[in-house]
This record gives sequence, C-alpha cells and structure tokens, in this order.
Amino acid sequence: MRRYLLTGLLVWAPLALTVWVLALIVNLLDQSLLLLPPDWRPGQLVGFDVPGAGVVLTFLVLLVTGLLTTNLIGQTLVNGWERLLARIPIVRSLYKSFKQVSDTLLSSNTQAFRKALLVEYPRRQVWTIAFLTGKPGKSVKPLLPDGEHISVYMPTTPNPTSGFFLMVPKADVIELDISVDEALKYIISMGSVAPEEASD
Repeated sequence: MRRYLLTGLLVWAPLALTVWVLALIVNLLDQSLLLLPPDWRPGQLVGFDVPGAGVVLTFLVLLVTGLLTTNLIGQTLVNGWERLLARIPIVRSLYKSFKQVSDTLLSSNTQAFRKALLVEYPRRQVWTIAFLTGKPGKSVKPLLPDGEHISVYMPTTPNPTSGFFLMVPKADVIELDISVDEALKYIISMGSVAPEEASD
C-alpha cells in the first residue's frame, strides 16, 4: 500500500507543482489588465473573464517596447527616463541595482551564467557546482593574490535563487562539459538527477 501511494505521489506531485506555478504566473500577469481602461478589458468586452489575457497583453507590451527602443528615438526616450530616475535618491539606487542585474542575466551578449564550473567549497577536496559570472572589478582586482581570478555564483540546494558570490583563482576551478540547464537540474534535484540522465 505504501509503495503504491508513493508511486502515485511521484506521478502527481511534479504535475501539480507545475500547474500551480503556471497558475501563479498567469494570475500575476493577468493583473496587467488593470492598466487598461475598464471598458477595454476582455471581461467587459466579451462578458466574462478570459484567463491568460494578461499574458497576451504583457507579451504585446514587451514586444512593442522592444521594437520602439531599438531605434534612435526610443533610445533617447529611455535615456531621458533613466536620467529622471537617477535624480530621485532612493529610486536611483534601487533602479541602478535592478538594471545591472537584469542587463547581466537577460542581455543576449552577456557571458554570465553561460558556463558551469566545479569549485572547491567549503574546503579542499569538497566540490560544488558554480556558474561563471565574469571577472573581478578594477577596484577589487589589485587586492587579490597574484594570478587570474574569476567571479562565480554558487547556488544553494534545492533553491538556486539563493547562494554565494565568490572570487576564485581561475586555475582552481574545473570547467564542466554540461549546459547551465543540466547543472541547474543537478543542483535542484540535490544530486539525484545526474547531467547524463537530464540530457536523455
């Protein structure tokens, strides 16, 4: 009996969690409909709420914003908006921090999180997976010991959104021949889903 219950749980738990997360995302994005005038909202136009309409609206807003900001006029408007935000004390520091993180993670030409590495942590002969994020800044580099150093992000298990930022000698890390996605699956599964199994 216990074995059958566990087998059923293993079948339904991932599906239920996936549906739950997707429902949260859809409900969150549906809040973007509040930006529309009440008469323009799908619920008013068709007479009932349309789940996922906010997802479509958000996608269109992002697409149009991307199209507009890729030209000279759009870039001028964005730069003016950023200069305005830079004059507001608290907003300035928050916006700058969020922008740097989003530029690093979402930019198409960034090298951040493009390589999975093996790093010795928390002591010698104990290894963990980390991700290359770049190189130490100019203000930090002169203070580090001789030799080339790299910046890495070491996520925690099973929640990879928290972790540690480390600057380590490049010679002390081992580059893994697996994708970032496979490495993340390995971390989230607490080592139970090996990269070879994840790539099948």
